[in-house]
Amino acid sequence: MASHAPWSSDAARAIIIAKSAMPGALLPILHALQEEFGYIDRQAEPLIAGILNLSRAEVHGVVTFYHDFRDKAAGRHVLKLCRAESCQARGSEALAARAQARLGIAFGATTADGRMTLEPVYCLGLCPVSPAAMLDGKVVARLDAAGLDAMLAEAG
Repeated sequence: MASHAPWSSDAARAIIIAKSAMPGALLPILHALQEEFGYIDRQAEPLIAGILNLSRAEVHGVVTFYHDFRDKAAGRHVLKLCRAESCQARGSEALAARAQARLGIAFGATTADGRMTLEPVYCLGLCPVSPAAMLDGKVVARLDAAGLDAMLAEAG
């Protein structure tokens, strides 16, 4: 995965100002902040609110509504396992339990060494070839236990 800059309120303010005139600027700002820092620091919310003339609650509501926005940095690798019905019908629950056991973490957590973040996702659009997963943005279809083990090994 790409490395990210350390949090800086000055850099965040520059990003917010640069995108503030865009129509519907909030989402592009949030995406840009996450791209720059790897997450959206809570300190960014009042900066965004002030510059866009929104309430802090409005900004926080958007940040917390969308599952792809993070409030802390992810691990070096992000494994997303589909939890939607089609994947469940084809064995994703067993894969989820296996991933959690092998990594020693629950969904939404990062390993202590910062190597891997495990996240649920509720459809990757691969229903006909489920179960599906995504490792660092690369989708994998027809995932089985051996494939999951290989993905975990690949991520080091």
